[in-house]
Amino acid sequence: MGNLLIIATITTSQALGSPMYFFLFYLSLSDTCFSTTIAPRTIVDSLMEEASISFSECIIQVSALHLFGAQEIFILILMAVDRYVAICKPLHYTTIMSHQVCGMLVAIAWMGSCVHALVQTLLALSFPFRGPNEIDHYFCDLQPLLKLACSDTYMINLLFVANSGTLCTTVSFLMLMVSYVIILYSLRNHSAEGRKKALFTCVSHIIVVILFLVPGIFIYTRPATTFPMDKMISVFYTICTPFLNPLIYTLRNAEVKNAMRKLWSKRYLR
Repeated sequence: MGNLLIIATITTSQALGSPMYFFLFYLSLSDTCFSTTIAPRTIVDSLMEEASISFSECIIQVSALHLFGAQEIFILILMAVDRYVAICKPLHYTTIMSHQVCGMLVAIAWMGSCVHALVQTLLALSFPFRGPNEIDHYFCDLQPLLKLACSDTYMINLLFVANSGTLCTTVSFLMLMVSYVIILYSLRNHSAEGRKKALFTCVSHIIVVILFLVPGIFIYTRPATTFPMDKMISVFYTICTPFLNPLIYTLRNAEVKNAMRKLWSKRYLR
């Protein structure tokens, strides 16, 4: 509901027309779809004595999980690029981050997410399942499914780590952290008011990046071994981060809060 509120606010507010809010719209959309892939099914399963899921539903969940998860990572990268251009090249910001460029970047992000999800889905479909069928997890993912495979999965596991771990978490995390270090370093040339505003925005982005990617790195950059804490850590990036993102981006952003107040006042006036 929080993410849907942000989507509605950005869609209806003319004051939130900058590229930063354009990307925030797609981040909230990704969060909504990502959490919907996991949370409703988890809630229903927790109320049942014995939860079950069909093979086709499991594969669909794997595909949707990685599609919207990868999309969120790519949008976070685009938000970092947007902040870099806004702070380090302010005179050329409107030219570089035009509406056409932003739309093209989001389209590329969607294509990259589709490729990532397709690879993960094909890997899941390649597993030979002939034995146990009980997943020790609260959602379907490649690591829990690997434990059910009846043959050597060494090569599949390498592809899994290369695709999910290296490309979509570790490399992305390093890129994002380096970009924000550069942004924060460049703030020394700005006025005190400009530094304060840019710092608030960057800190919000950094908190989201850490909450989402650090647990993902722990889960996806190691071989197919499971630990008792895996399920608890997975909660951070599957449920907690989509839940906290609206709070992080609204409580620290006066423009979004003002736009939300106007949205509610219009509703009550009608």
